[in-house]
Amino acid sequence: ALPFGGFVKFMGDTSAASDKPDEEVLNAMTEEERRRTMHGAPLWARAATVAAGPAFNFVLSFLLFAVLLFARGVATDPITVAEMRTVPVEAEALLPEDVLLEINGQNVPSVEEFSAFGSSLEATPTLEYLVRRDGTEMLIEGPWLFPPLASGITPGSAADEGGVREGDVVTAFGGKPIFDFDQLRDAVGNSDGDPVDLTIWRDGDTLDVTLQPERRDLPLSDGGFETRYLIGITGGMIFEAKVEAPGVGEALVYGVEQTIFIVKSSVSGLYHMIAGKISPCNLSGPIGIAEVSGQAASQGWVSFLWFIAVLSTAVGFINLFPIPVLDGGHLVFHAFEWATGRPPSDRALKYLMAGGLTIMLALMIFAVGNDIFCP
Repeated sequence: ALPFGGFVKFMGDTSAASDKPDEEVLNAMTEEERRRTMHGAPLWARAATVAAGPAFNFVLSFLLFAVLLFARGVATDPITVAEMRTVPVEAEALLPEDVLLEINGQNVPSVEEFSAFGSSLEATPTLEYLVRRDGTEMLIEGPWLFPPLASGITPGSAADEGGVREGDVVTAFGGKPIFDFDQLRDAVGNSDGDPVDLTIWRDGDTLDVTLQPERRDLPLSDGGFETRYLIGITGGMIFEAKVEAPGVGEALVYGVEQTIFIVKSSVSGLYHMIAGKISPCNLSGPIGIAEVSGQAASQGWVSFLWFIAVLSTAVGFINLFPIPVLDGGHLVFHAFEWATGRPPSDRALKYLMAGGLTIMLALMIFAVGNDIFCP
């Protein structure tokens, strides 16, 4: 995202860019007052002041991510059923408060390993569960863990615009029955962008929808990108796990990890765009940001706060670019002054600031063009 930004004009500056001091104002100040201006403060204080802006963008991000983890909670260990999702499967259901002990004869691992454990199971319409219910262990037959269930809908996606709702279950793709979310994901991914026909089960009724998959570049945990066709349906488990509030330390660590992941993805995305490996349409401007903001707000406060956290990280990251007029450019000037013992000349600053402003205006025009012309 490339948002329009703001600025802070410091005491004693002639302009918003802090490119040179107002000598008339500074000369009328006492020595103590001069030290409180941007140009009269020690070098370390000036650098710290400049770095504080992006730093607090990141602080806001990881605090918001931590708050969101508190709101969502973390699954208890051992994994316990809180609520079953409604799906069209004729099988004995798990019940709230059931504690999962084994699935298909394999011990259920800790919460941290459960996702990998579930992915390792052979996909079948039903599974055999060993559960502890009211203090008694019993074997029951239950549905597959990861049905093609819409636990979330991406705002503005094909599914959203096509009328798919949270809680809908996809029972057929192109007329062929499916029971596993991976079947849906793979079928959409192999569609080559052609329209896809889905049969949806909703509260006992069925309906047919046709969606147009969209090509998207998705960041990977290793810093790379994967290009896939998506329709905007997020999967989920057949049940909602019982959750508890995380510890403060756990929430803060989660917030930091999420912020770092977004920064890494931004760096990787910028590299891949410059290298031509992913579409430049991944760069959004103010129009796109406003649209996504409205869509996120319509999904509820959790989605909106998540968007704000991601946006705050993006603003902090962009502000650190070593481009004059941005905070990163000022930090480069301070580094030059530290290394040489003198600041850049007024003439150099004039041309560098003009060049930086030209670069930023070009990026803004490019991003707004993406908002208007990219699909």
